[in-house]
Amino acid sequence: MLRHMLFQHRGKTRMRAVLLGLWLGCCLSVLPLNAAQLWEEGSGAATGEQPVPPAFVELAKHLKPAVVNISSKQIEGKSAPSRSPFGREENDPFQEFFDRFFGGRGAPRRQRSGLGSGFIINSTGFIVTNNHVVEGATEIKVTLATKEEFDATLVGRDPKTDVALIKVKSPKPLPTVPFGNSEALEVGEWVLAIGNPFGLGHTVTSGIVSAKGRIIGAGPYDDFIQTDASINPGNSGGPLFNMRGQVIGINTAIVSGGQGIGFAIPINLAKEVLLQLHTKGGVTRGWLGVAIQSISPDLLKAFNLEDTHGALVSDVMADGPAAKAGLQRGDVIIGFQGNKVQDSTELPRMVAAIVPGTKVQVEVLRGGKKMTIPVALGTLAEEKEAAAKLQPSDVEESVGLRVEAITPELARSLRLDNAKGVVVSRVAPDSPAAEAGIQRGDIVREVNRQPVTDIESYTEATSHLTPETPALFLLERRGSSLYVALKPTKEG
Repeated sequence: MLRHMLFQHRGKTRMRAVLLGLWLGCCLSVLPLNAAQLWEEGSGAATGEQPVPPAFVELAKHLKPAVVNISSKQIEGKSAPSRSPFGREENDPFQEFFDRFFGGRGAPRRQRSGLGSGFIINSTGFIVTNNHVVEGATEIKVTLATKEEFDATLVGRDPKTDVALIKVKSPKPLPTVPFGNSEALEVGEWVLAIGNPFGLGHTVTSGIVSAKGRIIGAGPYDDFIQTDASINPGNSGGPLFNMRGQVIGINTAIVSGGQGIGFAIPINLAKEVLLQLHTKGGVTRGWLGVAIQSISPDLLKAFNLEDTHGALVSDVMADGPAAKAGLQRGDVIIGFQGNKVQDSTELPRMVAAIVPGTKVQVEVLRGGKKMTIPVALGTLAEEKEAAAKLQPSDVEESVGLRVEAITPELARSLRLDNAKGVVVSRVAPDSPAAEAGIQRGDIVREVNRQPVTDIESYTEATSHLTPETPALFLLERRGSSLYVALKPTKEG
């Protein structure tokens, strides 16, 4: 797996770089750096001009000195397990339940080694890499192209974007690379990747930008650059360059078993994160206090909407900013601060970019009517991951589901605040429920807007389903709510 990165500064002359690096080193202990001081913006980043043919040889010679190999030692179990590249859970939640209560306990923690890449953005020793390269590390070592080795300290990290900032102490100014503008990047442009794949330090590969704005399920702020430049384990945190020698992405993820499919974090997204990591070691984001989802064709019909644009509100957090302002479950957010919300994936990035406490204008569709609601944003707290722990079921129900009542014991094991509803314990293969995406471990809260509090109310709600009309299920999954439209086969 791979994930994200960041970077900065290359002076017009070597002497200028030395003088500027010394000056920054003196000032760093006194005042936090601003963007212009932490990294250098490359010139011509938004012109769209491309050198032809690509000057790979000269670029590689010029850029390699600022790319580093990173090795770390981590204690297994010290941090939450990493997700798969596409956000799917590695283990079945039922198996996790039995492992927890009947085995797998007391296993000794082992130390493991990790490899990754990074790049120097400031001559005083600031280096960008991926969070997953250094997360939980007890030791971080950085090796330069000159084979010089340094111990590194963690300045800050952001799991949500998989970006981290580390620092080394060097007796002399270090070579750096400048940032480009990832917004100006075009599909089809040549790009160059440099990194440490499989421990093969400072490997250079090339390719093109295959796509932009990819959503791969890695986190709430997915907006990846896709490239066919060869990227492998160990490239994580390394730079993706344009043909001007500017960093336009942080190599972060690959498709396991695929060829020529790699993903990089856009450098413009990383810039927003880096300054906060430098000044306070973490990232503060705006918080709206809603759970949202995309609008499928079935949900389009169920909510009687004209198109699939916008973000469907599947839950409103109690006492959160949205709840206080009057947003409701079932609202469709179609605008935020004057910007259209085309898809649910856009809204989290829009909200996160706003300073907490700011009053924003949220445009929604409710019952076919447009309205604008002012909301004072809160501060997004770090999420606490809790995997569902389930028990088998003996209750068979319709539409391809088997559910069971939520007992006090089950509610405790699932860490449910609300014990009302029923839990899905089995989804029949090729059933309407399976096609709709319902999963074992989901909590059914509503069916067709009717509250489900127990087996009896669930049975009553599902007894009226017909094949002609999609049934609207409100589910809770790992602490988040979502709507699912289900098409019954025959009598529900």
